[in-house]
Amino acid sequence: MLLLGIETSCDDTATAVVRDGKRALSNVSTNQDRFHAKFGGIVPEIASRQHVALLSAAVDDALERAEVRLSDVDGIAVTVGPGLIGSLVVGVASAKALAFASGKPLYGVNHLHGHIFAAFLEQELEPEYPFLALLVSGGHSQLVDVAGPLEMHVLARTRDDAAGEAFDKTARLLGLPFPGGPEIDALARSGDPAAIPFPRHRAERGSLDMSFSGLKTAVRYFLETEPGRAADKADVAASFQAAVVDILIDRVERATRDASYRLAVLSGGVAANSALQAAFSAWGRRAGVRTAIPHLHFCTDNAAMIAAAADRQGERLRVDPLHASADPNLPFEPASSSR
Repeated sequence: MLLLGIETSCDDTATAVVRDGKRALSNVSTNQDRFHAKFGGIVPEIASRQHVALLSAAVDDALERAEVRLSDVDGIAVTVGPGLIGSLVVGVASAKALAFASGKPLYGVNHLHGHIFAAFLEQELEPEYPFLALLVSGGHSQLVDVAGPLEMHVLARTRDDAAGEAFDKTARLLGLPFPGGPEIDALARSGDPAAIPFPRHRAERGSLDMSFSGLKTAVRYFLETEPGRAADKADVAASFQAAVVDILIDRVERATRDASYRLAVLSGGVAANSALQAAFSAWGRRAGVRTAIPHLHFCTDNAAMIAAAADRQGERLRVDPLHASADPNLPFEPASSSR
């Protein structure tokens, strides 16, 4: 099975060619950071216009790098949601045109499912259902029970900011460039994670939900009231990062107490964070649970993960090229999931 993947849910124009849901023959991605940096965040109108300008060339590039033609692929997989509506429309419209013109099947993929299956790209590892997925990104933070390729149930989610959003907002407080996640990760390496006792959110009994807005506010108050100590930005970054990691690992530990998972997956853009990767792997060793983390270039938004998800989820994702549509609020749980 050879699939062309297209991903334009936010600000990365991404295309890829993937064989059998495992091997990425090409993985092309162009970020738009320089267009959005001066605004301190993603501007939807700019993002969609850049997709229009870049996507056709990105498709050609992915096919050329994979040394295949469009006629060689068995289908086209595209992100249909969730995401920014303007960005999604560009990718979906392009995929529909390619599928209609070539006669190839079109598969509509949930962006978040793509992140989960990214953990199995270029890895000697197969999904062992059921498994636990910790999905953390700029827009989402949730724990997911993955009972099968199309049977996923959200166990917990953030009640306010996503972890990645908290990283970006805290980076802005520290005067760091956008995107802030990698900047904090790099700065924290020279800081003391125990220097500042930032709060850790504790959910009430019976809940695994997360919250990061209070932590972000605590950083802001600290910077305002402790100007002397705040001068050491590395300690602030390390202490903030440690608090985020502690919250996430606490929820993973609690989720596995009453469930016999033998595999746990860390995925999403924040999965690229070095401290979180280390803590997640260490937890797995302590708990006797096998852990899977995507390669760095598959953590952030990419099209290889979209093709991988389509391959694993199969014909249930197939859509009519004439009627496929983007859904910025696409629900996470597949329609076939049943409790």
